[in-house]
Amino acid sequence: MSVAIDQPKLVAAALTKRFGGLLAVSDFSIEVNVGDLIGLIGPNGAGKTTAFNLITGVYAPTSGEIRLGNRRIDGLNPVAINHAGIARTFQNIRLFKSLTVLDNVVAGFNRSAEHGLIGTVLRTPHFFRERRSAIARVMELLRTLRLADKAELTATSLPYGDQRRLEIARALATGPKILLLDEPAAGMNPAEKAELMQLIRFIRDRFGVGIMLIEHDMKLVMSICERITVLDHGETIAVGTPGEVQCHPDVIEAYLGEPV
Repeated sequence: MSVAIDQPKLVAAALTKRFGGLLAVSDFSIEVNVGDLIGLIGPNGAGKTTAFNLITGVYAPTSGEIRLGNRRIDGLNPVAINHAGIARTFQNIRLFKSLTVLDNVVAGFNRSAEHGLIGTVLRTPHFFRERRSAIARVMELLRTLRLADKAELTATSLPYGDQRRLEIARALATGPKILLLDEPAAGMNPAEKAELMQLIRFIRDRFGVGIMLIEHDMKLVMSICERITVLDHGETIAVGTPGEVQCHPDVIEAYLGEPV
């Protein structure tokens, strides 16, 4: 997929994170352009989610820096980083369980709402105009992700695969340029995983985002990712195409066991 030169690029450079005496991530670097589809893999405890948490502001790096376009974002809080253009999903689905599908995604659009606290409390005309506009945009997004017919259902009433789809919809509602997916296929059956592979490609192309995903399902990773970074004990042991990575001796020894 071709990418315009002026599109923002996520660059993480030499990130290191220590928790006391534990070195969780060491000298981690990665670049994600708008339009990329990149995998981050490795055994449990390799540092993959820690890397995501550094990029999204959950943790501050011990050293290194993160830039989105020309802006340095390490040290910002998660809300500010989301506003800058990075959104994520989580290994354990995090939805507003008692809210409807519609209102879960409206919550994502609300990050850019202009009515403010007073408008929300007093229910000003501007608040209602923004609410109507947000609902219209949310419904378009739900139609795109095949969730529109479930808009009035509560999030917990959805099948597991649709809950994953809803979490992605809410992340997209924030208008990201870079989308991080943390084990999106976790808990899915083979049919749901096949749909997920198509959905991830569709999202990349339809919404013009760069996608980086953590995933243990190697069939999914090798099928859709154009470039893969492999971590082991917090260190990068390989970077390359799926074909290069699955034949890399260090990756085979640390993670894959044999070419997939």
